[in-house]
Amino acid sequence: MTLMMSIKIDESWGKFLTKEFDSEYFKNLISFVKEDYSKTTCYPKGSQIFNAFDSCPVNNLKVVIIGQDPYHGDNQANGLCFSVNKGISHPPSLINIFKEIEADLGHKFKHKNGDLSKWAKQGVMLLNATLTVKKGLPGSHQNKGWEIFTDKVIKIISNETNNTVFLLWGSFAKKKIKLIDTGKHKILESGHPSPLSANRGYWFGNKHFSKCNKYLESFKRNKIDWSL
Repeated sequence: MTLMMSIKIDESWGKFLTKEFDSEYFKNLISFVKEDYSKTTCYPKGSQIFNAFDSCPVNNLKVVIIGQDPYHGDNQANGLCFSVNKGISHPPSLINIFKEIEADLGHKFKHKNGDLSKWAKQGVMLLNATLTVKKGLPGSHQNKGWEIFTDKVIKIISNETNNTVFLLWGSFAKKKIKLIDTGKHKILESGHPSPLSANRGYWFGNKHFSKCNKYLESFKRNKIDWSL
């Protein structure tokens, strides 16, 4: 489904999101995004804005990780939260995610591969609350309508899927629990993987990755291969 210039979204999301695409707030949001992309450098590139959806069909969805907004540095963001393009050095939060996976499951990670597309293709929805950002200005596209859209997406996932694992890292993500039916899904909470939180003891040792797989396997669903 094509929304605007070179942006596509997996067809499985269409019937759930058509109402949002037709809404006034979304049309205003897209106008804002188009204008800002035409005037200045923004991330991710236009064709990757909806990468989280295009990489993870709703009928294959098993896990949701919620971020805040995309990386704002040169060529870092690729439309998947916490993920960076291949060849880009790992940002601090991603380094700490990899450290926790290594401690939890023993996987080793190469320094120059922080592209999490492999996770997305297995059913991990890597969803930022805000899908775009202006270069060098974190939060610059917040409160323009993206949060309305992604909150609706979280509700849709909660309503339309079963036995999904929601990984809520940090206070921002934890607030989204109100959008999730906790009776039919698994919620795993911890501090944010950023150094500010992790170095204070709120991240390391959460074992979210093994706990996630244990839950999926309890419902005879394929576990996630968290290696890259």
